[in-house]
Amino acid sequence: MAAMKPRTGDGPLEVTKEGRGYVMRVPLEGGGRLVVELNAEEVKNLGEALTEALP
Repeated sequence: MAAMKPRTGDGPLEVTKEGRGYVMRVPLEGGGRLVVELNAEEVKNLGEALTEALP
C-alpha cells in the first residue's frame, strides 16, 4: 500500500459548476478543504450575504 500524504489547504478557493449545482472548495488552516455543494439560489444568497458583509 502506498504511503498517504496529508492534503494541504494550500491553493485558492474554487467554485465549479457540476451538473445542476455548484461545488465550492475552501482551503482550511491546518490542511484539508471544506467542500460544499450549493444550488443556484444558495449561491445567489451567499453572494448577497458576502457583499453586505464587506465595508
